[in-house]
Amino acid sequence: MPEAPPPSGGPLKGLTIRDLKWDDLDAIVETYYALYDERDRGEPIGIHLFAERPSRSDEVGWFTSLYRRVLANDSVVAVADVGGRAVGHCTISTVGLEHGSETDHVGLLGIVIGEAYRGRGVGRALMVGALERARGRFEIVLLDVFSNNHRARHLYEQLGFRVRGSLPFHAKRRGEYFDADEMWLDLRTWQPPTANG
Repeated sequence: MPEAPPPSGGPLKGLTIRDLKWDDLDAIVETYYALYDERDRGEPIGIHLFAERPSRSDEVGWFTSLYRRVLANDSVVAVADVGGRAVGHCTISTVGLEHGSETDHVGLLGIVIGEAYRGRGVGRALMVGALERARGRFEIVLLDVFSNNHRARHLYEQLGFRVRGSLPFHAKRRGEYFDADEMWLDLRTWQPPTANG
């Protein structure tokens, strides 16, 4: 059962960024399932979802695949931990279909953060943690961001991502279309931001 989230607003105390553990399964699935509740409330979440919430079995299969990809060095995952519980994660995975392909040096970034933990520095800490873990494994990192998700895009730009193009009508949610911006980062020259930047 999820613990009560900390009071909203202000910096988050006790946040650590760590590697993925098998024991993170339940917390990560609960965070993902909560996105469907947000969508149903009409919240403007910026992640692609299925029309219907996947089954628990589907999610166990997805997590198992992710864990295998981490062990095979095809993915890196940074986990935001508060009080011993995963409250978000940032994944960078190969875009190639198999290890050793000509696109093996390119990673695709995805990030999920529990609603109560957003706007408190968790996203920034997660992304920096994931990018630091990805250095030496990936050279280029790509991501897509909904064009109306200004907060996320601003964070990505602060971390060095640049827009490489737009994807009109990228997602269709309940009859409404959403455009997306494709962004990229050259991890070979990337430097973690300083405390001031």
